[in-house]
Amino acid sequence: QVQLVESGGGLVQVGGSLRLSCAASGRTFSNVAMGWFRQAPGKEREYAASITPSGALTYFADSVKGRFTISRDNAKNTVYLQMNNSKPDDTAIYYCAAGRTILPGQDASRYAYWGQGTQVTVSS
Repeated sequence: QVQLVESGGGLVQVGGSLRLSCAASGRTFSNVAMGWFRQAPGKEREYAASITPSGALTYFADSVKGRFTISRDNAKNTVYLQMNNSKPDDTAIYYCAAGRTILPGQDASRYAYWGQGTQVTVSS
């Protein structure tokens, strides 16, 4: 059974940092792209970041570029999202997703497996 389990969410103050983790089980994901999406209250899910299988290339939504980094440890079958300089607009449920292919991207249809999400709340 394939599972993606996010952790590391919580309450952070404006300007603070959090590191989200996504642990995969049931199969290896070292040969596919991985991504992070988020959904704020009352809004649609949106893309945040993605990473190629080797981790060599990373991509970000404009809203998080320069503040978030994405990385992966294929030996641990885990992907991370480092959130720095957090803003109130970062408040959302964050979802990890495993791609269908090696190609990362913003389109949710590129991703085959999804985690249950972890709540991040940025307080001002």
